[in-house]
Parts: sequence; C-alpha cells; structure tokens
Amino acid sequence: MKEQPGQLSDTQYAGSHELPDGQVASEVADSPATQYLGGARLHLLTATLCLCLFLTNLEIPIVSTSLISIAGDLGGLEKLYWITTAYMLGYAGILVLSAKFSDILGRKTCLLVAVILFVVFSAACGAAQTMNQLIIFRALQGLGGAGNYAISTIIVLEMIPPEKFAKYTGLVSAAFVFSLLFGPIFGGAITQHSTWRWIFLLNVPAGVAATIALIFLLPNGFPYHSKAREDRGSLRESIEKAFRRIDIVGAFLLVAATVLLVTGLDEADEQFAWRSAFTIAVLVISGVLWILFAIWERRVTLNASTTEPVFPWRFFQNRVWISMLLNAIFLGMNWFVTIFILPQRFEIVNQLTPFHAAIRFIPFTVSSPVGSMLAPTIAKAFRIPLMYLLIIGSAIQVVAFALLGTMPSQHAIPARQYGYEFLGGFGCGISIPILTLMTPFSTEKRDHAVAMGAIAQFRVMGGSIGLAIATAIQHSYIRSHLRQFLAGNVVEALLQSASAISTLPTGTQDLVRGTYAVSYNMQMKFLACTAGAQLLTSLMMWQQNPIVAS
Repeated sequence: MKEQPGQLSDTQYAGSHELPDGQVASEVADSPATQYLGGARLHLLTATLCLCLFLTNLEIPIVSTSLISIAGDLGGLEKLYWITTAYMLGYAGILVLSAKFSDILGRKTCLLVAVILFVVFSAACGAAQTMNQLIIFRALQGLGGAGNYAISTIIVLEMIPPEKFAKYTGLVSAAFVFSLLFGPIFGGAITQHSTWRWIFLLNVPAGVAATIALIFLLPNGFPYHSKAREDRGSLRESIEKAFRRIDIVGAFLLVAATVLLVTGLDEADEQFAWRSAFTIAVLVISGVLWILFAIWERRVTLNASTTEPVFPWRFFQNRVWISMLLNAIFLGMNWFVTIFILPQRFEIVNQLTPFHAAIRFIPFTVSSPVGSMLAPTIAKAFRIPLMYLLIIGSAIQVVAFALLGTMPSQHAIPARQYGYEFLGGFGCGISIPILTLMTPFSTEKRDHAVAMGAIAQFRVMGGSIGLAIATAIQHSYIRSHLRQFLAGNVVEALLQSASAISTLPTGTQDLVRGTYAVSYNMQMKFLACTAGAQLLTSLMMWQQNPIVAS
C-alpha cells in the first residue's frame, strides 16, 4: 500500500508512550523515509527558520511598550488590552492544528502559507486606521504566527539526526528568547523616535526574505523528499486523501475551547467581573467543550478509520507527556507574566520611560538565552537526565520569584533586583528548550508534530491564565487599599490608565505608587508558587532510568 505524504507506516515509528528504561535520545530509531539535510543548505535553512521563529515571538513583547502610543493615535483606550489578546487568541488557538495539518498537507506548503499570512497581516496592522481594524488584523496575524512557530520547530528537528537534537534545540530556544530580549527595546525605541506602525511593518521585508529562502532551501515533500513523485501519488489524489484524514470535529472543538478559555480569562476583571454572567458562561462552555474534545478524540483514536485525531487519546495515557504539558502551562505563566509585569513596575513604581524600563529588564532577557543555550549543551556533554534539568530550572525560579516578591516600594531600584531578574530568566531559559528536547523522545514518531505544537500551545495558554490571575490579584489589592484614601471613580480611572497617577497631588502619588509596588510583589509571590508547581510536575516525570540526551 502506498504511503501518503506525512504518513508513516508502523515500522517507521521511533518511539512509544515511554522510552524503555535506560534508553537515550540517540538510540531512537530513524525513519527510513527521512533523508537528513547537510552542508550549506542545512545552515541557511536553520538561519531562515530561526528568523521565522524570532519574528513570530517578537510580536508579543514588542507591542507591550507601544500600547499607549497606539491608543493615542487610533483612540479606543478601553479596547487597548485586545491588541495583545487578539494576537494571543489567534496564536494559541491553532498551534496544535497547524502542526497536525502540516502532517497531512505537507510541511513546506503549510509553512509557506503561515509565513505569507503573517507577513500580509503584519502589513495590514501597520496600515490600520481604527482600533477595531487593528484588533482584527492582529488576530489574523496570530494565526500565521502560530503556524510559523509550530511548523518551523518541527522542521528543525526533522532535518537532523537525533544526536544533534540538543544543539539545534538550543538554537531554536535562543531565537525564542532573543525575541524577548529585543522586543521591549525595539518597541520602546521605535515608539520614541518614529511611529508605532513600524513595529508591524518591519516584519514585511524580513518575512518576504524568509519566504523566498524557504521556497529554494526547503525540499518539496519534506521530510519525505527522497521518495519519487510517483511514489507519493498524484497531486489531486494526495489532496483528496489528505482532506479525508482531517479531524474536522476535533479541530473545531479544540479551537472553540481554547478561544473561549483565553477570552474568558483575559476579559475577567478587565471588561467583566469574575462573577459576571458573561465570564461564568464563557468559562463553563469552554470547560464543556474541553470534555467533549477529550471524548471525541478517544473515539476517533480507537475507531479504525482514515481520520487522524488532532490530539490522540494515547497522549492522555502517557504519564510523562501529560506531566510535560502541565509543566508547560506553569512555565508559560512565569514567562509571560514576567514579560508584562516587570516593565510595568519600572514605569509605574520607578517612573521610567518605556525605553528605559526595557533597559532595566535586560538582566532577565539576557539570562534567558544563556540558560536556553547552556541547558541542552550540558545535558548532552555530561549525559544529565533531562528531567533533572527541569527540576533545577524550576528550583531556580522558585528562589528568584520569591526574592522578587520582597522588593521595596521606593523610587530607586536596588541593585539586588537585577540579580533576582537574572536568576528568574536563567531558570525559565533552562526549562524552555528541555521541554522541546524531551518531546520527540516522550511521544511516538507519528505524533511528533502534534506534540511540538501542543507544548507551545499549552505554554501560551498558561501565559494567558497566569496574566488573568496576576491581574486579578493586583486589581483586588489596589481597589481595597486605594479606596481608603481615594474616591471610587478615581481608583477605577487609575486601573484603566496608570498615567492618571501624575494628576494626583505629590503626597498621594507616593501612596499610590507604594500600593502598586506591594501588588507587584504579590504577583511575584504568585509566580514563586507556579514555579513550585513546575517543580512538582517535573518530579511527576520520574522514571527508573529517565531520558538522557546523548
């Protein structure tokens, strides 16, 4: 029987639900259908894929220092939060789906579509004339970004043999965390010296260059490009069979459940109260859809048919893999909350400009890529079980965020805070690549693409959940304490825009900034708890002879 592009026979699977005790990464069997890349082509393609990953992830932090300028130009201050939310909705909604579709329709086709979609709607964002237009374009930009991230990550690990996974995982993770390093700085500098529109328009020339490079560098039919065209069947036959394999119901349930969950959590305590009918209804419906999704995926997995499940039931039966997904959720909380919270603290409590706030955030953003590049290298060089590095990264985060929760409310920034930032970024940087590196060796080969997308999707969902909880902690504390000496309407105005602090008398400003400082400390203590949850989920991955990168 002929194999279709993206489909593997049973003899080509490289893993099982858990590796046999004592098995190392390099012992995973290669697929005979895979022809690895090498030479200049490999290096140029790696650089192109890292550029794709950098641009995609840059769109989250670069906007954080430009929001006020965007609102001043387009109006709609009450919708400001949706500029970030819309991108994360599109991004988190289809990460797993884009990975699965690339299994069925082909890596090159799906990646090119994703990059083009990202470039087109980046240009549209830069040309937006109203806040509503920008929000819609940001959501569509997020769809392209999701496919860009998921498929690029998959291709990186498919174009090399397993013994090189550690090195290339470090490169991928470095591209991810370097976007965090430069994002706030680029956003602040562009906003201060030019127009905010360039934070989107810069993606266009870089994205066009990446598209051209992918057309020539990525082989047609990758990773099964060594097979003859006739062995892969006619184009029409391939397309017809590909669409019969798509799990349409599962895809709909996954997108709907994810979008409703992120929307409900992002809007809670912003546009609607936590106890409002809207928030409760959206979260309940999301919960029901997640349950239906699990039931449906079990049915599709167990029934012998041509339809391929979006999220195979065997994932739910894999203890190590489920622990990794939970770990990704808690890691996403620490990662994304820190990106947004610390620069805000510098602006509100320490009264810095967006650009200078980004500069003070550099210790976190510098240490993250250091951890991301060192962790896989050390794991391979010293044959350290990957689970141990997750434990180390989580423990470092617990210490760092607990210390960040003790910062004083004074205007000056104590020097030790930069050290705590460095520790927090280093701990997160260790965990990010290790989860990616463990994925191919914790799941079956036929599930690698979906598993890669799931790690990224659950990390983004964790970020959205963490931001919602952290915001609720801050707003609850501020409302209860500021109302002791300010009118209720003034407190609500401060929660809508912290710039209103400057309109208050000097003595009152100090009290308000001190209250904000305490609320930020509470958020950091919350992150210390989620880091502790990472530690627990890392321990849940325990095996008698855990996975070793070699």
